[in-house]
Amino acid sequence: MLWTKALHLVFMVTWFAGLFYLPRLFVYHAMAEDRTGIERFKTMERKLFWGIATPGGILTLVFGGWTLVLGDAGQYAGMLWMQLKLLLVAALVVYHICCGYLLREFSFDRNRHGHVWYRWFNEIPVLLLIGIVFLAVFKPL
Repeated sequence: MLWTKALHLVFMVTWFAGLFYLPRLFVYHAMAEDRTGIERFKTMERKLFWGIATPGGILTLVFGGWTLVLGDAGQYAGMLWMQLKLLLVAALVVYHICCGYLLREFSFDRNRHGHVWYRWFNEIPVLLLIGIVFLAVFKPL
């Protein structure tokens, strides 16, 4: 089952790469004023979300779930640290869905936020990553 853990980690890194970069693109998109730049950001955002972040997220959940349900990590399912970790992962899924919503709004030129808002929004996955990793490594509860 080590290969499922390894694939879980590989796709988790892929997912987070997308979730770290996409809101950064939103920052620059919100600051863009020329039509060419705006259209370029729309293309980059769409490709990043659908080509990297979403497949990475799905495969992270598939291999993480596989490891949890069918692998040796199942012994941790009832422990509080794992339940908290899964709660943070659920929050990450909600964040991902919010990014998809914002992507859609940008695609229709309906952005309602400034670049500063996106700079703060960009910090959410950092906090979730710290919590998830610390819980997985230290298993404190």
